[in-house]
Amino acid sequence: MIKKLPRRRNSRQPFLDGQIWELDGSKIHISKVGKTLVHYKHFRGELKRAAVSLANKQSLDEYLITKKAVLARS
Repeated sequence: MIKKLPRRRNSRQPFLDGQIWELDGSKIHISKVGKTLVHYKHFRGELKRAAVSLANKQSLDEYLITKKAVLARS
């Protein structure tokens, strides 16, 4: 008998260039989206600058889910 594995959900919304995700006390600005990687800046507090970070789509999506991030309206 073949076991069927449960399907994993995709991200709540696909990552797009220019998206801003609001977390509690910080924001994540998506700058570039590739095939498997995402370039983003994580602004914490009142800082006006942040380093560019790189993560794969799945790990960034899991981080946004655990932090209960909300997509900001443009």
